[in-house]
Amino acid sequence: MTSFKASTSAGRGRPVSKTRPMTIADIAETASAGPLPFRFRAFDGSEAGPQDAPGLQLNNRRALTYALTAPGDLGLVRALVSGDMDFIKTHPADPYELLKLMDDELHVRRPSPSEIRDAIGALGLKTFVPVPPPPQEATPRWQRVAQGLGHSKKRDSSAISKHYDVSNAFYENVLGPSMAYTCAVFSSPDDSLEQAQEAKLALVFDKLGLEPGQRLLDVGCGWGSMVRHAARRGVKTLGVTLSRQQAEWGQKAIVNEGLQHLAEIRFLDYRDVPETGFDAISSIGLTEHIGVKKYPAYFRSLQDRLRPGGRLLNHCITRPENFSKFKPEAFIDRYVFPDGELTGSGRIITVMQDVGFDVRHSENLREHYALTLRDWCANLRQNWDACIDEVGEGTARVWGLYMAACRLSFERNGIQLHQVLAVKPGSKGDSAVPLRPWWTG
Repeated sequence: MTSFKASTSAGRGRPVSKTRPMTIADIAETASAGPLPFRFRAFDGSEAGPQDAPGLQLNNRRALTYALTAPGDLGLVRALVSGDMDFIKTHPADPYELLKLMDDELHVRRPSPSEIRDAIGALGLKTFVPVPPPPQEATPRWQRVAQGLGHSKKRDSSAISKHYDVSNAFYENVLGPSMAYTCAVFSSPDDSLEQAQEAKLALVFDKLGLEPGQRLLDVGCGWGSMVRHAARRGVKTLGVTLSRQQAEWGQKAIVNEGLQHLAEIRFLDYRDVPETGFDAISSIGLTEHIGVKKYPAYFRSLQDRLRPGGRLLNHCITRPENFSKFKPEAFIDRYVFPDGELTGSGRIITVMQDVGFDVRHSENLREHYALTLRDWCANLRQNWDACIDEVGEGTARVWGLYMAACRLSFERNGIQLHQVLAVKPGSKGDSAVPLRPWWTG
């Protein structure tokens, strides 16, 4: 989730009267350096914040325990996912406006020792005893050794299955007909999601300079949108994914379109692809799952499968700098992308160059991803009941929360999306590319 602004101010939203017991709303206001900017209600009947503002409602004491016993935003996430906390004037499929309000106007402060003592006295010690998290939460990263070492084939397979083997029908409701689960490319904010996803596929195809009769490898192919896009244009395409449900859905779509003579999707780790000599490789949304320390091996593996002069298009979420830690916050790691890791485009490009790629172009599409997430949240809201029927309300809430939070982060440059185009040069350094960019969009 987007991080709240912290403050060490000693101010409080309002003083607590010594003639009445401290309420939960009082305690919430002690954590704010000023009046709460959002509406807050609690199960003890107390309220705070503007009457007409969106906000949060604590339904029971377990919600309070979640919020008080987990670091950062994780406790609030647990309460929302479990249904122990609800939104006020905000749909759980798209809490973007509330998150934006909190990021803009909520200034968190550290309560004083006396305020903490008063809160413990008002709530009772039992409220501060941790309770088990919702079933949607993955184990902490350090406890996943039973699934294998970090980014081993076994553990990567488990992490991918956790996120992608949710329900194909659920993803159809959220992603729309394209079934493209990556950043779209918009010429205008008014473009439809389908137009923008088609434009993204066309951009990748054109940057790779693909022509009929050539061979494309699409690693981390998802449900096969890029595979089918290329095959429709006469390119022989192999897609691989570690999600069995994706592979089955994508292979069926290939057959339904009559493309099986040109296209294939395999349930397979990219490291186990036996073929080589591809004219191009597309990696759209896979690098986030690789592990930063595995980048050299990853890019060498892709390079080994290209012919000299073959091109690689690497499309992935990045950080706006290269020096921060690359492990995500607890919410994303435990509820969305277990073992996912992000770094800056500079580090990615450095590794690509170090293994021998000739990097030709880099492009940041972060605003496009914000628009993509806007439309996915709209789809989730429109199909809310069907999504709950497929995966349950807890999982649907996870997706709404994470997509809205990521939208805000892309808008505010907390994260970015980079496409990096590179070539495997020939023995004499020939990259066989035109002198100027040859694509549009």
